[in-house]
Amino acid sequence: MAHILTSTDLLDQTQALVGKHLAKVEEVYAAELSSDNEYVRDIYAHTSRFRGKRLRPILCLLSAAATGEVRPEHATIAAVIEMIHTATLVHDDVLDSADKRRHVATVNVRWNNETSVLYGDFLFTHSFHLCASTGSAEACRIIGRATNRVCEGELTQIRNRGNLNLSEQEYYSIIDGKTAELCAVSCELAARFSNASNDVVQNMEAYGRKLGQAFQIADDVLDIVGLEGEVGKTLGTDIEQGKLTLPLIRLLQQTEGETHQRVVHLLENPSAEHHRELAQLCRTTGTLEQSIVQAHELSKQACRHLDTIPDSPARQLLITIATLAIDRSC
Repeated sequence: MAHILTSTDLLDQTQALVGKHLAKVEEVYAAELSSDNEYVRDIYAHTSRFRGKRLRPILCLLSAAATGEVRPEHATIAAVIEMIHTATLVHDDVLDSADKRRHVATVNVRWNNETSVLYGDFLFTHSFHLCASTGSAEACRIIGRATNRVCEGELTQIRNRGNLNLSEQEYYSIIDGKTAELCAVSCELAARFSNASNDVVQNMEAYGRKLGQAFQIADDVLDIVGLEGEVGKTLGTDIEQGKLTLPLIRLLQQTEGETHQRVVHLLENPSAEHHRELAQLCRTTGTLEQSIVQAHELSKQACRHLDTIPDSPARQLLITIATLAIDRSC
């Protein structure tokens, strides 16, 4: 029987290939955020438990290995992007009134909203300071642009809370900013610092972007039907906050008459009971399955962009990530 690669296998193989570089990322990250302030140190220690499997640093380091070689600048860029990502998590938990992330209390619950907002700002400013240490104005510009796009995506999502007429095109624009952008820039900057050709740089950016889109769709499915105890974060916040995601957009599109009116009522009056009913409707109408299929299609598109680089263990792991990033949720 053929061995089916699991997320544990992926992490083991990644550790074997770029583990020493991941350790350097952690070293750079910790050094940049070190503080004499006891309160800041306490928050840093707490939020370090939010950071999961380090997807973006791994994307950066594997992309570097796949397009050339891993250099000291890659560890710096990976730490920069991880800081920006962590900052968005801390701020998102305030926006979503979430109380749990990675099985631990969010900053807003452990302390308060003010601490969350200011610590997120602290992470943003340190990320820009660290990026400047590379000496690359181009990298700083790209990181600045990416951070702007992340914020624009979040702002657009907030603006459209409760908008039951949100189109799929508008939804994709939101997730392209709030999630896909940092995955894209992780791969793009990795290739740039490896001195890859412009064609390779563009394809690596496209790989990261499609992967990020697929990842977010899978996450949105999980928010509807996942088990909080297994996932380790507060679920159901999309419906509670009036955020339309792909399964819900298609549910509104594909229902008529009384069923459609019922869906509208459930979305306009969120509760735990209504969440369960919406989840069941998404299952029975097939919009959950459609969304999963779409996530897999985007994952395949991502992998096709890797055809421009030679085969290598790093390239194979990038392909595996594109598959497991979806299957973890679906």
